[in-house]
Amino acid sequence: MIRLSYVFGASSVPLLGETISENLRRTVERFGDRDALIVMHQGYRATYREFWEQVGLAARGLLARGVRTGDRVAVWSPNRFEWVILQYATARIGAILVNINPAYKAIELEFALKKSSAKLLCLARGFRKTDYLAILAEVRERCPQLHDVLVFDTDWERLQTEGHTFSETILAEIERGLQFDDPINIQYTSGTTGAPKGATLSHHNILNNAYSCGVRLRYSERDRVCVPVPFYHCFGMVLGNLCCTTHGACIVVPGESFDPGAVLETVQSERCTSLYGVPTMFIAILGHARFSEFDLSSLRTGIMAGAPCPAELMRQVRSRMHLQEIVIGCGMTETSPLSTMSRTDDAVEKRVETVGQPMDHVEIKIVDPGTGAVVPRGVAGEQCTRGYPVMLGYWDDPESTARAIDRAGWMHTGDLAMMDDDGYVRIVGRLKDVIIRGGENVYPREVEEFLHTIPGVAEAQVIGIPSETYGEEVMAWVRLVPGVPLNADELRAACAGRIATFKIPRHWKFVDTFPMTVTGKVQKFRMRELATSELASVPR
Repeated sequence: MIRLSYVFGASSVPLLGETISENLRRTVERFGDRDALIVMHQGYRATYREFWEQVGLAARGLLARGVRTGDRVAVWSPNRFEWVILQYATARIGAILVNINPAYKAIELEFALKKSSAKLLCLARGFRKTDYLAILAEVRERCPQLHDVLVFDTDWERLQTEGHTFSETILAEIERGLQFDDPINIQYTSGTTGAPKGATLSHHNILNNAYSCGVRLRYSERDRVCVPVPFYHCFGMVLGNLCCTTHGACIVVPGESFDPGAVLETVQSERCTSLYGVPTMFIAILGHARFSEFDLSSLRTGIMAGAPCPAELMRQVRSRMHLQEIVIGCGMTETSPLSTMSRTDDAVEKRVETVGQPMDHVEIKIVDPGTGAVVPRGVAGEQCTRGYPVMLGYWDDPESTARAIDRAGWMHTGDLAMMDDDGYVRIVGRLKDVIIRGGENVYPREVEEFLHTIPGVAEAQVIGIPSETYGEEVMAWVRLVPGVPLNADELRAACAGRIATFKIPRHWKFVDTFPMTVTGKVQKFRMRELATSELASVPR
């Protein structure tokens, strides 16, 4: 009998039927004197009791400024302690937090503010070389719904002072009126295939995903989690912040943005037990010039996610960074974010070669993209997710919501995946990334995995580019280990006889960096644009 690619994450651990505020209150009651949040670059430290008090003051300060339940409060900032406090302060009053990408420019900021009808914008003065205040001045007149602006660097103390003037009793009444299915967060997608769409998430969505993640990582109040991934993304604010507070663990922030040296120093000095990152972050950490000088022995677990995770990289992280229990998570903003995740006690090959099994209480199926029929196990198709993590919808965009979530409640992820006999999922690519070369399907992830096994290859990304002969041709962008003089002919020879001929890249490009998003995701659409343009300019 053919087994179909469907599996349900059965669990004896019940879902949390409460708001973020209720959950945080219980954690404070249990672990009030333990560290809650440490932000290294700001010299900030707070216990859970201190953190609760500061969240309460900020919540009352927002109320004093006229923010009410359902209002949208946008945050535009790199990682700072104020970001985290606002995440929980907005939840306590039922305001909807709108995450603004720190890399946004004027057009993108204006779109997000207008589309969400944000009433208040909280922001840093700037990030890297970008002057946020100058950009805001450029667009503010075109955002009439934006009534108020709070600059962290100059207005934070005033917000807390205003909080002292607002009644705690009224805040408590507001909290009692909140429901766990209320929308609490809007996160804008990258918009690489059109205007960004605002995935709208509830308390129930993100609180349960965070809690379930912590269960799989075996978190307790003794864990200290290094979070170098950005808060504006689900990886940072859900799997980082919320995952910690649901289990009483400590959030440790090494810097306002990712820096491998700061991560190494923070793990050592704060004796972190867990570390998060996208693959490119772990590659940068392993390649740091002073890597061997740091004591990482406190590390136990962590999450590699946000982009395809090469199996060889996972093996290096386990062996060289003491991360014997590191896991891979996979999902998307629209699923809060995790749909699947491996476990700390999974067999090694399952942890390094798959993205695990469905999260607790979550259904996964893999379907034929053309017919929608569930495919047999071992056959590639589109991964779909159903259950509590699926977003409420795209903010003010019912048409896009209907295209993403079908009538049966399945979120169509766009990931190409295969399911094995044990229910473990392996990502083989994205629907839009599949290369069709002369009628043969080439999955970039498969070729990348192989290239990472070649000595001297530090990182590889594979794309398809137009070909008059085959429709598409395979191209590899490669970053070499410093000092290794490999060339295209040598790499091609290393592939010969080990992968099918039609999968061997015809075109090679050697680079020091890849086009990236602020979260560390490689922008393959940009790679295709650049490669196509460069090849078109070469005389034939």
